[in-house]
Amino acid sequence: MFVITCMPVGGAETLLVALIRGMDRSRFEPELCCLKYLGPLGETLAAEIPAFTGLLAHKYDFAVLGRLTRLMRQRRIDAVVTVGTGGDKMFWGRLAGWLAGVPVICSALHSTGLPDHVEWPNRLLAPITDAFIAVARSHGQYLVDGEGCPAGKVRVVPNGVDTERFRPRAADPALRQELGIPPGAPLAGTVAALRPEKNHPLFLAAAQRTLERRPDAHFLIVGDGPQRGAIEALRRELGLADVVHMAGTRHDIPALLALMDVFVLTSHMEANPVSILEALACERPVVATAVGSVPETVIDGKTGCLVKPGDAQAIADRLTELFGDRAKAAALGSAGRRHVIEHWSLKRMIAGYEELLEEIHQAKTSLARHAASLPR
Repeated sequence: MFVITCMPVGGAETLLVALIRGMDRSRFEPELCCLKYLGPLGETLAAEIPAFTGLLAHKYDFAVLGRLTRLMRQRRIDAVVTVGTGGDKMFWGRLAGWLAGVPVICSALHSTGLPDHVEWPNRLLAPITDAFIAVARSHGQYLVDGEGCPAGKVRVVPNGVDTERFRPRAADPALRQELGIPPGAPLAGTVAALRPEKNHPLFLAAAQRTLERRPDAHFLIVGDGPQRGAIEALRRELGLADVVHMAGTRHDIPALLALMDVFVLTSHMEANPVSILEALACERPVVATAVGSVPETVIDGKTGCLVKPGDAQAIADRLTELFGDRAKAAALGSAGRRHVIEHWSLKRMIAGYEELLEEIHQAKTSLARHAASLPR
């Protein structure tokens, strides 16, 4: 059973959908528990697998423990995986699993710092946790150094993307027209929830500086979130309303990536962003801030360009360079797709979860059988 607070459209939630859909049904029967409400992606999964919700009424609803424990017993759950860093799902999911006698208890973490972190109540549950799942090698080290997870319990299962869905394709002129982007205009875009840690103001600042040398350039922001109003206001303040297009939440990401000449990610912090993997799989060159595990996927000068966090001028310089050197942009994109296929495919991610859960389950159930066979 995967336990999460809710499932809006986001990177971790999209990965969870792909993971659940891809698990071998001859070996696993995945179920979903959204403690508060399903959300858009939860509703999608509820049509495919057993899904439960409405167990947590508010932050201090301690009765959730009894409800969740009973649910796990009734469903005869063999493994619990809480999804997300810290918070109610990580705490109540693991504690309920332990009380229900679930053999395998894991936490999949997807963040590297505020606003998400592993609070002290969640750290206290480390002894009953079998594995803390990191999304990249450097993220695993961060969980030890920054979040206090026991080193011996940190396991790395790299994020992955569907390289068949995310593949090179011809740009759709009708889609370009729909978004208001002129034919032939160089286009840089980003796909990210409109949250503070994604640092869209830096994207806008880089756009403004790029226009000084490429006045024909346009920019695309795909995603939605709590910062939308502030980003729209800044876009107007900087005089970018006509060249920065805000597409909101979309479900045609591969087609949108095909429009972009360069993909950009300007985050303050990241673990292993799925959006970069998707862009690379589509052979889009990437310009990104060197934060979190990003340097493991964006290899500077090979699959894309890295810049220091907060450096708008460096981003603008790289965009201007790649807009003007299509051969280099194509070479970076091609190398990026090869890198993703080799190291960051969805198939590898699903296999990683399956092998980890089976390994822990086999070890713990074997130990329990051995203990039961000892003379009393």
